[in-house]
Amino acid sequence: MKSATAARTGTATTNEPAIVFDRVGVSYGRGRKAAVALADFTLRVAVGETVALLGPSGSGKSTALKALAGFVRPTSGAVRLAGRDVTDLSPAARGIGVVVQSYALFPHMSVHGNVAFGLKSHRVPRDEIGARVTEALEMVGMAGFAQRLPRELSGGQQQRVAIARALAIRPAVLLLDEPLAALDAQLRQAMLGELQELRKALPDTAMLYVTHDQAEALALADRIAVMRDSRLVDIDTAENLWQRPPTDFTAAFLGGANLVPCTVNHVTGTAALVTAGTATLRAQAPQPGVGLADWAPDDSALLCIRPHTITLGKTGERDALCATVLTSVWRGASTRVELAVDGLPGDLAVDVPGHFTTEVGAVVGVRLPDPAGVLIPNAVDGGRRRGATGAGAGREEDAS
Repeated sequence: MKSATAARTGTATTNEPAIVFDRVGVSYGRGRKAAVALADFTLRVAVGETVALLGPSGSGKSTALKALAGFVRPTSGAVRLAGRDVTDLSPAARGIGVVVQSYALFPHMSVHGNVAFGLKSHRVPRDEIGARVTEALEMVGMAGFAQRLPRELSGGQQQRVAIARALAIRPAVLLLDEPLAALDAQLRQAMLGELQELRKALPDTAMLYVTHDQAEALALADRIAVMRDSRLVDIDTAENLWQRPPTDFTAAFLGGANLVPCTVNHVTGTAALVTAGTATLRAQAPQPGVGLADWAPDDSALLCIRPHTITLGKTGERDALCATVLTSVWRGASTRVELAVDGLPGDLAVDVPGHFTTEVGAVVGVRLPDPAGVLIPNAVDGGRRRGATGAGAGREEDAS
């Protein structure tokens, strides 16, 4: 995409977030039979910030986007854009650019006509439309395709046209609802790079990006909001959520971490000794979030160990634990090996670089990193450290 920055209209002031969800709830039906699609959702997105809503199907992320766009009416709470309450406004009156998974291009209109459609809907003067269409198409590298019909374009090209149509109205807020989901793996990777360039070209545009793909969220977002069961679970920078996930769900969903039950023995600063099964291991002990007590001896916790940080070798090697291979699946760049490790509770997933061949039932040596991983509160434990979800919500308020 060409790096061009168009003038914006309706940009939020520096002391107002571009987007505010204030305890937004969305339900379908009434009474006890009501289906909750979004519950008590609070989020602020700054001017020029990109926030990814990440979660599995049914987690509420698309419902949040629809509530912001005006496609569904919240049953509780408020939605604000640049300080203006837009909860009851129609989608057209909000001035938001929206890109959906299906692209929703008009098949009978040319590329130029599709991009011009939004400008006409916003009653842009006719003599300005041509220049605005050209500007938007140049931004996404599609200026040479203005007279083609959507059926004459590839999937990636159709996506660019959909983005150009959204950008033509010069929105202060751009919403993208799983825009890469319909593309094949190779094209999806290429379009990730295009979207990264788009972010640079639109430094004043706030973006809300809905996805279930963690790679997209990590590549594009300044912050990631992890959602589950219609609620916000955690929100922080991508780096913080990866390195120090505050909850077991985020650790497992973002990167597929091993979560090994353990008991805290001793804590010094941000370092801890823990017992996991019969093994004593060193661990990172991040400072607790809002509303949580410090780590203390005898606390029940989970030790988050990323599969790619574990190495396999021979039994009898120094610091190696003995393990039995349960499954081995080659994934191209790596092989996922599931192990039963002597002395550790549960199974352990290991990602070995390349094509690692081994027999199911084989005995291998396992070396954990040092420290072995990062401590996470045990959500199923009824102890005083329960409530990491609240910590994530608290950090969101601080970050905004």
